[in-house]
Amino acid sequence: MQETVTGPRFVKPLHTLSKLLLLALTCIGAAQAQVVLAPSTPQVGSSNPVSAEPSVTRPNVKPCTVSLLTNAPFDNFNATTFNYAPPAACPGPWAKVILTADFTVSAGNQFDRSAWFYLGDVNIFFGTTAEPRNNLSPSWHIERDVTDLTAVLKTAQPGSATIGNIVNSTDTSTIFANAALEFFPASPLALAPATPDIVVGLSSGSNPAALNTTADQVSQTVNLPRNVEKVYLDVFAQSQIDDEFWYLCVPNDQTGPLESCGNTAFRETEISIDGKPAGVAPVYPFIFTGGIDPFLWEPLPGVQTLDFKPYRVDLTPFAGVLGDGNQHTVAVSVFNADSFFNATANLLIFTDHGSREVSGGLISNTLSAAPTPHVDENLTTSSTGVVTGTVSVGSNRTFSISGFVNTSHGRVETTVEQKVDFLNTQTFNVNPNIGADVQNVVQTSTVDSQTTTRQGFLLETVSKHVSYPLTVDFSFTPNSGGTFTQATSVNQQNQQTDTKALNGFPLFESNTQEQVISKDTLSINAADQITAAAGNSSASFHSNDSLGNCFSRSLTAENQVLTSVTDGKGCKPEKRF
Repeated sequence: MQETVTGPRFVKPLHTLSKLLLLALTCIGAAQAQVVLAPSTPQVGSSNPVSAEPSVTRPNVKPCTVSLLTNAPFDNFNATTFNYAPPAACPGPWAKVILTADFTVSAGNQFDRSAWFYLGDVNIFFGTTAEPRNNLSPSWHIERDVTDLTAVLKTAQPGSATIGNIVNSTDTSTIFANAALEFFPASPLALAPATPDIVVGLSSGSNPAALNTTADQVSQTVNLPRNVEKVYLDVFAQSQIDDEFWYLCVPNDQTGPLESCGNTAFRETEISIDGKPAGVAPVYPFIFTGGIDPFLWEPLPGVQTLDFKPYRVDLTPFAGVLGDGNQHTVAVSVFNADSFFNATANLLIFTDHGSREVSGGLISNTLSAAPTPHVDENLTTSSTGVVTGTVSVGSNRTFSISGFVNTSHGRVETTVEQKVDFLNTQTFNVNPNIGADVQNVVQTSTVDSQTTTRQGFLLETVSKHVSYPLTVDFSFTPNSGGTFTQATSVNQQNQQTDTKALNGFPLFESNTQEQVISKDTLSINAADQITAAAGNSSASFHSNDSLGNCFSRSLTAENQVLTSVTDGKGCKPEKRF
């Protein structure tokens, strides 16, 4: 849940004016609704939330569908429970399993809300919701490939869905959701992939854990079988409350003069095993649909806003340790957390099917227990209290972790090498005397990793490059007559390149780029009411791989309405709507 009113929500506590803009968007007693299915393709002229991301590809076989939720209303903070059972008509093996969900928020006034679905303690969905207006009841669709959770999906068990929400005379909108799992049976043309044999959730019951400080953790103690061969951890870390705009935070000694949150603008997810460092995951700078200015995100939400993607950490060098027959604790924390991050993770374990017991251990580990960010403050305060200048924070980490297991098919050595770079530079012009404020940020966050697996004379190399560029330009300017202008522009990206090679020969390469660019200007009168909002935005997604697969979609919007959809640009053939 984002604990603020609908309307511009920004990190600066002195922007009480923005909080009063609730009046411009409130509608009391809005009519209730159920789930209204959004069209399967983006519709020009619509204000429904829509992403440029593609749907999950499906095998050419009829699936069995298991319903989890149907028109489930969310108007409180209680979990909605359901009983899950695998489909009797499709007992497995499965070529693919896809989670689908559809959401509708009734017209009126409401926060953006956090949403998560669990089977037992295993997370199957994590995201946030769109915000309504008095004349807009937004509907949207998400889907996720959950085939890697097959070990959990084989067993009947209780599940839960939570979308923490409050409905009262001010916050009037109820959220409704459908959810289902589609099971695609394996066939000669759609083989069942290798999936983890064991899946263990790191959670607080059937909820993410709230990490308020660097020391806080979400953890799970496991006693795994003796034949562990490969291990991965899928990590989610969602910023909330004081940490919601962490990329706009400043050093603690500047929180007052710069009217910002503290602990600097650097956050990083740390993974540990038995209290010792085991991996690192970057934190994605999510911006929710009520963030900074809600009109920025209609109808194009920020990257991953409605459907978070986990970051996968390769823990295979620790397979020999985790499979030694003893108890071990896997934990996740967020460096510089400042109240707070919602965090959850799924531990994915592959076992050696040819042996009930393998031996192994850790060869080396150069990962330090914590990063050592460097901060540079270059600020000037005038005699009248106006603060100008820059603040930057950066972190650079390079490490290598190696381990081995003696399996039924020989000794396997795995080395994970990773270079993690982060830099956030902010420019300020803060005049507290007249309420004027300029805060601009340029942030780069990259991870370059290489996993090398050696088995006999075979040497497999898997490389990944991940980049999260972000720029935000924000200004709040007083005008004559007691009016104000708030102008914001945001450029959010998510870039990833994956390659695989065997003994130096390339086997596969894929590239994905997603971007959302949004600009909006609010005019605010002396009564703290929005009198005009003028903006435009664009979203694009492009992916291609060495097998010839390609997807491209570009969207544009103006003044909260979708204006164009272009599919196939850069792929053949092109198609325009």
